[in-house]
Amino acid sequence: MIAFERLTVFLTVVAVLIAVPGPSVLFVVSRGVSLGRRAAVSTALGNEAGLLVQVVLVAFGLGEVLNRSYLVFSVIKFAGALYLVYLGVQAWRHRKLLAVTEQQDGAETGRPGRVFREGFIVGVSNPKGLLIFGAVLPQFVDASAGNARMQLLLLGLICVLLALMSDATWGILAGTARTWFARSPGRLSWIGGASGVVMVGLGAQLALSGRD
Repeated sequence: MIAFERLTVFLTVVAVLIAVPGPSVLFVVSRGVSLGRRAAVSTALGNEAGLLVQVVLVAFGLGEVLNRSYLVFSVIKFAGALYLVYLGVQAWRHRKLLAVTEQQDGAETGRPGRVFREGFIVGVSNPKGLLIFGAVLPQFVDASAGNARMQLLLLGLICVLLALMSDATWGILAGTARTWFARSPGRLSWIGGASGVVMVGLGAQLALSGRD
């Protein structure tokens, strides 16, 4: 078992990290404003499912591999960046399709499976998460408590759950704001294009980012 004092410090550190909106929050918010609350929550679920896979990979040593291999880091990074750019371009191309009636809107956001998969790919292909997990989680493993791998998995699961609550909240708020945009086809078309630009920008930022 992880000592209560150690766990308290860990929760404080993670809460601070999550409280600062990052690319995942911007991604969820862009989907929420353009597609609605259901899509935002599905995106958050997919993103955190991808992070959960990263936690497992870190527990089994991939984080250390990324730290040592610039090639592996770059391959994962550019794959994630290209996918974000692809989603952004698609959002821009189809921005006018967002100017729909409420009935059509229900059909559009009624495909959570696809949105979940997109969020998952974005989450699992972001090497930053692997590096952060690889740098932060091991610091809170208690060697005397035994089974370091299980401790890493437990700490990572806590991170994912907190991130899910944060991202889902941001997404619901953004999806609620969509009601205002839905009153005008022009507004929805504009926000759809803007969300596409945001995703392209996130992809470019990821592609140009380093390990730090």
